Amino acid sequence: MREVRLSIVGFGVVGRGVTEVIRRKRAEIKEKFGLDLRVVAIVDLWGAVLASSDGKSGNEIDVDKVLDALQRGKADGLSPRESLETHGIKVEDMQSLEVIKEVEHDVMVEATPTNVESDGEPGTSHILEALKAGRHVVTSNKGPLALHFKKLMRAAERADRKIGFEATVGGAMPIISLREALAGNEILSIKGILNGTCNYILTRMSEENLPFEHALREAQEIGIAEADPKSDVLGVDTAVKLVILANALLGLDASYKDVSVTGITEITPEALNLAKNNGYVIKLIGEVDRDGKLEVAPKLVPKTHPLNVSGTLNAALLKTDLAGEIVVVGRGAGGIEAASAIIGDVIRIFRSS
Repeated sequence: MREVRLSIVGFGVVGRGVTEVIRRKRAEIKEKFGLDLRVVAIVDLWGAVLASSDGKSGNEIDVDKVLDALQRGKADGLSPRESLETHGIKVEDMQSLEVIKEVEHDVMVEATPTNVESDGEPGTSHILEALKAGRHVVTSNKGPLALHFKKLMRAAERADRKIGFEATVGGAMPIISLREALAGNEILSIKGILNGTCNYILTRMSEENLPFEHALREAQEIGIAEADPKSDVLGVDTAVKLVILANALLGLDASYKDVSVTGITEITPEALNLAKNNGYVIKLIGEVDRDGKLEVAPKLVPKTHPLNVSGTLNAALLKTDLAGEIVVVGRGAGGIEAASAIIGDVIRIFRSS
């Protein structure tokens, strides 16, 4: 049995999802893979939760107690720090970089929010510091990889450590891992639906003849869209994911600024009805090929096409030289879905080491 100690940097929806998945699947992972996953540090803007006050022991945190305290505190209107301290959990005044450097652990899970405006920070520094400290990295944060892919891969190679980033594209949909499954193939192009929020909005507009604003409000009310949905509906999120796919699967050296981006804000029910009457749907499609095409835009998709998926589903069609066309479909949003990809990366790292 191999003990694998994890720190979780960023404890929002995805970070909490990781602890929840470990809680549910720990015994199964032990039995199947011989890995005992232990969370030894949790850090967010409010501070750090460690198993001991010296900040270095690498002992295991009681994640059941942490999750329960946060849930109870939220119901009482408390902040995360108040929630934890009210329920007897000490919060240390340590910053994320201190935790990454000083707490003994094997994998840093980077789950802070994506930022493509300010050099991918703080995620970029978190990843580089973890590699420098000899930690493997698994991340759901798209910003660092969309802006600094080759720099991060070179840093990982120098440190003889690995970066897992399945969760950055498509949530639970396995696509980055196709690098291994399609070994020997050359991937020629990728096109797909890479944002569940946009897909949900377009699906609702088409099915119920709703205007964009109405479908967006509905998505926000049920928690599918953020209070500020610009990154999704303007196509930014899809563009960031497309860059990661371009670099990871096609071996390009692309950056976010290389992508031509058009969002879905100008799509009308009339346009969707016209498409429907002619046997098409309108989807926000990201597309990349080896000739340098990097584009995100609403496209007509035949109703019978495999990319015609509904709701929050994501889908990607990969064209290869040997295997032909490969289609992958999966749930593209949600804390548990992203966490499933993160845990999968952790398992792959230690099974191959």
